[in-house]
Amino acid sequence: MTTERYDPLTLALHWLTVALVLTLWSIAQVWGWLPRGSAPRHAAQALHVSLGMVFILVLLARLLWRATAGRRLAPPPGPRLLEWGARAAHGALYLLLILMAISGPLNRSAGGDPLGFFGLVTFPPLLAKDKALAETINDFHGTVATIILILAGIHAAAALAHHYFWRDGVLARMVPGLASRERR
Repeated sequence: MTTERYDPLTLALHWLTVALVLTLWSIAQVWGWLPRGSAPRHAAQALHVSLGMVFILVLLARLLWRATAGRRLAPPPGPRLLEWGARAAHGALYLLLILMAISGPLNRSAGGDPLGFFGLVTFPPLLAKDKALAETINDFHGTVATIILILAGIHAAAALAHHYFWRDGVLARMVPGLASRERR
C-alpha cells in the first residue's frame, strides 16, 4: 500500500475543480426548467458565467501548478493496461476541462451576451454576435459537459475500486484525512 500523498495545493485545486464542475452543471440544469426571459433564469445564467470564470482561473492555476511544482506520484503497482488507462483518462479529463474553459466564453460571446463577473466587471465580447455559431458552440459545450461527467464518474468509480477492491492506498492520496483513518 502506498503512503505518499499529493501536496495540499494539488488537493485543493482538484476538489475545487470537482465542486465547480458539479455546481456549474447543476446551475445549467436548473435554468433549463425556468421560463425564458425570466429574472430567475437570467440570475442562474449570470451565476453560471461568473462561476465559469472562477473555474477558468482555477483550471489555469491547476495547470500551472502541475507543470511547475505540483507533486506527481508514481502509479501503484499493477497491470500496465490499468496504468495506461488511468493516464489516458486523466489526459482526457484535462483536455475536456480546457475545452469547457474555451467554449463557455465563446458561446456567451457568439450569443451576444455579456461576460459578467458577479456584477463587478463586464468583459467585451470575444466574437461578433452569430446565432448559428452560438447554437453550435452551445451544443458542443453541453456535449463536452456530459462527457466530463461520465468520465469523472468512471474516474471516481476507479478510485473506489482502488480503495475497496485493491486496497492500495490510491484514494487516500486525494482524500484529506483518509490516510490517517486507514492507519488506525
